[in-house]
Amino acid sequence: MNLSSKLLENAVEAFATLPGIGKKSALRLALHLLQAEPATVQQFNEAIAKMKQNIQFCTVCHNLSDDTICSICNSPKRDQSTICVVESIKEVMAIENTQQYHGVYHVLGGVISPIEGVGPNDLNISDLVQRVQTGQVKELIMAISPTIEGETTIFYISKQLQEEEQVRISTIARGVSFGGELEYADELTLGRSILSRVQYKK
Repeated sequence: MNLSSKLLENAVEAFATLPGIGKKSALRLALHLLQAEPATVQQFNEAIAKMKQNIQFCTVCHNLSDDTICSICNSPKRDQSTICVVESIKEVMAIENTQQYHGVYHVLGGVISPIEGVGPNDLNISDLVQRVQTGQVKELIMAISPTIEGETTIFYISKQLQEEEQVRISTIARGVSFGGELEYADELTLGRSILSRVQYKK
């Protein structure tokens, strides 16, 4: 992309590094900020900088948080005895958008994938086991993408918790097709999958 300004070109290149943003979209974003009021641009810059510097991970569930413990884990309205286990923060956002789930979460940080060099110790599985061992948890909902890696992860976690007989392990109903990614499922399908969950055979 040949532009008359090297500064504008640098800004376009920076925007183009974002996922889903091509060069044309990046140019539109850069031009929008260029034409905006200085105060608006400063507010934009400060919001990004503060997010990067101050956002942290919840020490309980590993979700994004402004504080040590996230607002979901801290909420007295949430059912602390039900934990929805997800791969990433994106799934937390997707499930929250359904407004069908009122328990808490546990973000694994991925799934077991030997091909990609990701083992159980690379994920937040040990923290999950410790949460269950407190004796307060009654159900784990495995809201993990129905892939080979996802099924492997569910199986591994269930084996780690086979001594915890008081805990029901369930998986979301297969309204989400096998091989599909959970974050791309529509809200209606995802919400129904949570409500129609089935018990996992240990």
